[in-house]
Amino acid sequence: MLTQTSSHFEIRPTSQTLGAQIIGLDLSKTLSLDCIEAVMMALGTYGVLSFPKQTLGARELAAFSARFGELEINVANNYQEPGIPEVMILSNMIEDGKALGIADAGQDWHTDMSYSQMIAFTNVLYGIKIPYRDGVSLGNTVFCNMHQAYEELPQALKEKIKDATATHDFSKFWDKMRMEKASARPPLTPAQKLAKPPVSHPMTLLHPITKKRVLYANPGYTMYIDGMDAKESEELLAQLFEHQLQEHLQYKHHWAEGDVLMWDNFGTIHNAVADYLPHEHRYIKRCQVMATRFFNADGSAKASPSH
Repeated sequence: MLTQTSSHFEIRPTSQTLGAQIIGLDLSKTLSLDCIEAVMMALGTYGVLSFPKQTLGARELAAFSARFGELEINVANNYQEPGIPEVMILSNMIEDGKALGIADAGQDWHTDMSYSQMIAFTNVLYGIKIPYRDGVSLGNTVFCNMHQAYEELPQALKEKIKDATATHDFSKFWDKMRMEKASARPPLTPAQKLAKPPVSHPMTLLHPITKKRVLYANPGYTMYIDGMDAKESEELLAQLFEHQLQEHLQYKHHWAEGDVLMWDNFGTIHNAVADYLPHEHRYIKRCQVMATRFFNADGSAKASPSH
């Protein structure tokens, strides 16, 4: 089996707040440990990485993703690769009256798995079919830089949230999609709610790769600031959400078929833009990597990354 090393690829940063393109890696091959470590460092540095012109099977996508940590099996997703439940299918396509994937995933600002005790490290998405209109891709993914969002907070606000925790709830985003987006998602079952109860996380994290502070709160899942008066919590969260969504903190990835897109859930929040119509087909496979490399099951930081 061929193995690629870190000397065999090039990093091309964007000129924006986030993002870099990785050129020269074939993700269907086994990557050396030094290559994986170099990709991980680039992910922490640039927040969002794209690997163009890839050709992957579902098992190869899962194998690459698993090099970065344990893969999640989504508690509420019925659209999975047969035999590989770690690979989730995102699609608006319908065949023989049956949906091929979840059609409305990520269509609002959020951080994946902030609703879980074990939060997410990175997502790895593989674009198989991308909609275009007039030669321009649709369904693009927008990110905001949480390193920069934290850095630009007024010092008084940094002090206010430095030791604060906030409660995150899976139901918040799910119910919002059902109510506001006319989603076909069914209500969460009691078993699904039991599997994902509300959890608390610090409002700032020390990023395990960059060793810098990031703002860890998001409109999709963050419900309230623990121990704070409800009105004050609501006002402060609204202020933080407005701050983190400023345009200069944003970067948009324009999808192309064959792209593998990978992002850091510690240092970014994201939103999938739902600007395509039912006949404009989108088909993407996704793996979600939990932060088991960096955190223990109780949420405490590991002394050093495990390989």
